[in-house]
Amino acid sequence: MERLGTGIGWRPEIADAVERMPGIDWVETVAENVCPGHLPDSLRRLRERGVTVVPHGVSLGLGGADRPDEGRLTALAERVEALGSPLVTEHIAFVRAGGSLTATPHLEAGHLLPVPRTRDALDVLCENVRIAQQALPVPLAVENIAALVSWPGEEMTEGQFLYELADRTGVRLLIDVANLHTNHVNRAEDPAKALAELPLEAIAYVHVAGGFERDGVWHDSHAHSVPRPVLDILTDLASRVSPPGVLLERDENFPEPAELEAELASIRRAVEAGAVERVKAQVRAAGHAVAAGRPGTAPDWSEVRADAPARSDGAPPRGHETGAAGATRGATGRPEHWGTDEARQRLGVAQAALLSALVAGTPVPEGFDRVRVGVQARALAAKRADVVAKVAPELPEILGADYRTAFLSYAQMQPMTGGYRRDALTFAEHLLSAGRPGDAAARRELREWWLERSGPAPRSRRPVRRMVRATRKVLLRR
Repeated sequence: MERLGTGIGWRPEIADAVERMPGIDWVETVAENVCPGHLPDSLRRLRERGVTVVPHGVSLGLGGADRPDEGRLTALAERVEALGSPLVTEHIAFVRAGGSLTATPHLEAGHLLPVPRTRDALDVLCENVRIAQQALPVPLAVENIAALVSWPGEEMTEGQFLYELADRTGVRLLIDVANLHTNHVNRAEDPAKALAELPLEAIAYVHVAGGFERDGVWHDSHAHSVPRPVLDILTDLASRVSPPGVLLERDENFPEPAELEAELASIRRAVEAGAVERVKAQVRAAGHAVAAGRPGTAPDWSEVRADAPARSDGAPPRGHETGAAGATRGATGRPEHWGTDEARQRLGVAQAALLSALVAGTPVPEGFDRVRVGVQARALAAKRADVVAKVAPELPEILGADYRTAFLSYAQMQPMTGGYRRDALTFAEHLLSAGRPGDAAARRELREWWLERSGPAPRSRRPVRRMVRATRKVLLRR
């Protein structure tokens, strides 16, 4: 595995600062926000300087019941090629549910949701990962996610689930220590136990990020400084293995560059502290070996350094030689493809029921914590409102202080069935059909905005014809 070093998530808001930041070995960018034919100038300059750029996907939904969408895989592969990346990453999560597999309405979460740690979910995930591996031109690494809710009837811990996934597919792991902390607070899961169960040799790199706690719930916001408990988990991980790369994530509420640089320095110190502990453990093991009359192994002091994580050994996961789809049996000894279609059906029904409760107000499935599901549902609605305001900034400008209240009311009745841009248009249609906003000038402005962006055909340049077309569309939706 290629050594990456210390990196930071590239975002347009901090692009200039990232270019000037000292000690940045690599960057990661959200894959869906990059157009292969029109790379941002900042990313292009970083590449020309030899800085590695890794695309990080957020919409593939490898943990979903459906097989990965060929179009999404092709788009991800195009971004890999455009960025010249040595690997590509995605999440162990589902982001949509329903549709033909379950004969239920298609629903989009607009967020990464947890996969149940069951044999069914693992079988489906392994097959989906293999499909993705075959379609992508570089190695794939998948990330553990944070969650507010726990699935009932889980059969494995997170560490066991990730171990089997890596063992059966050869996929690399992107370990997010902030997500381990989130799951510790929200689901009482022990991060040290998870690290002890992981196939550490499969780690591609590590994510570090901040969040905040409110009413006993940890929110993985990526908008706050990295707290000490997250750095402590990073040190624990680095005491067990030398991570090939460590990256700071920040998605909003960006501080001054000096603060980001200070956080990167804290991350380097946490990794160095873990390396010191690792070498001490090697020294103790060598001493015990000598005392027992066995040859010891000299500790590797070269790994104790403050500038960057050291290279890992690059060995594949234990008991697995390749990530090819030809592997026929997993750790259970049963055929890999045994019952996968049936597993997809069962998983699809379960995921559709949970997502419907989260975004469509249907009853919470049996076994789930109703309070936590409610917290997650409100968080999803709030995220929808925030993202729609970003992709369509004219909407909060037109609606003013009423935007958020109007959108959250709409979100309770209208689940997201497409992307956020489609959600913005549907929201505008919803308001216009109800004769809103009440201010006539704002309503005309909203109608003009909607007409500019809806429909496959260009708008007529003649004002009267434009108004007739707008009125017809709005009336048809009443």
